[in-house]
Amino acid sequence: MKEQEEFLKKMENLHVPDIDPKEHPEMVKMAIMNAERSAALGVWLIVAPCYFLLCVFMYYFFHINAGWFGSMFKLMESLEKTPYIDFLGPLILVVMPIVCIVINGLAITHVKVQKQGPQQSKVRELSITIKIKIWNILLILLSLAVVCTFIAYVMTENISIKN
Repeated sequence: MKEQEEFLKKMENLHVPDIDPKEHPEMVKMAIMNAERSAALGVWLIVAPCYFLLCVFMYYFFHINAGWFGSMFKLMESLEKTPYIDFLGPLILVVMPIVCIVINGLAITHVKVQKQGPQQSKVRELSITIKIKIWNILLILLSLAVVCTFIAYVMTENISIKN
């Protein structure tokens, strides 16, 4: 009984923090997505294009003709020749890395808009903050390299076909 009375007295004497609802939204900068989850999702989005590029690199530069390299080429050829799923190759090789860039970019970017001051009611300030999360930044750079590689390939292929 005595312990319960002491507990109730302690609870009554607790100080409740005051929160000003006007200042609260200005203090909170929320990320659109969770950085760890977006990094994990980004890895899954970039695995297939990176594997394809590894296979191409090993086949053409080191002349390694392993079975698992060849199976990737055969898979991509069969996707290209099948009439209703011929869009799947570019989707896997270009769109998935772009989605990875967007997801990881949103995870590390924070945007805040606030009034400049009470005297200047029409003036607003935009703050864009980028958190340094190594995995997210590495995935963005890797995805950007993959997209640039495929765009360069498409451009050089079109130039060589015209000549």
